[in-house]
Amino acid sequence: MRTILCILALMLTVRQSQPQTKLKVTEAPERNVTKGADLYQQYCAVCHGKDGKGSGPATAALKTTPADLTQLSKTHNGKFPVGMLRSVLGGGESTPAHGSADMPIWGPVFRAMNPNETVAKLRVDNLIHYLESLQAK
Repeated sequence: MRTILCILALMLTVRQSQPQTKLKVTEAPERNVTKGADLYQQYCAVCHGKDGKGSGPATAALKTTPADLTQLSKTHNGKFPVGMLRSVLGGGESTPAHGSADMPIWGPVFRAMNPNETVAKLRVDNLIHYLESLQAK
């Protein structure tokens, strides 16, 4: 029995004398996307369709047909409506299809994902730039 106690004491002494390695704790990467194309697929494609033409899988359940987002420049006299989109997406303008300003206007949703206002604005701007890339030539 004495031998076992000596071995245990020796093992404990050796273990305590070894340098303790600390595990490096890193935060998980933010899962919230900021790329315009990713934001579009996650939040817009269900209504506006993957191609932006207004034929997403939720269209049949909607009272108002979603806009063809590939025609935004055309319907605004050839100029892409950045300001209008920033207002609609950011929460400054009520659009009947999007409900009241408390409904799926994405600015408040993006702010809830990350309270950093700069990140929320970045998401809206990246989404707008993506929509601009969808414009029919």
